Amino acid sequence: MIRDPLLRAWGTLIVLSLGSTLISLWHWPPGFSAVAGMLILTFAWLKARVILSYYLGLNAAPFWRRGFGISLGIFCLLLLGLYLLPGLF
Repeated sequence: MIRDPLLRAWGTLIVLSLGSTLISLWHWPPGFSAVAGMLILTFAWLKARVILSYYLGLNAAPFWRRGFGISLGIFCLLLLGLYLLPGLF
């Protein structure tokens, strides 16, 4: 088990990047392309949280981590809404 938090964060980023790459390369049925987009955006959100928490050191500042987490979550929900909007019309 890796004890260094930066190496664990790096490994997590690699796994999330590989996951989003595999999702993007998968041939999704036409009705499920929105699910693929949502999964890729979720992986991007998780990667941003890892970077903020470990590389920028926000684990030591829970107040700031929560603030960045809320703003990042709202931004990702906005992006998700913009991504899904054309499918509604």
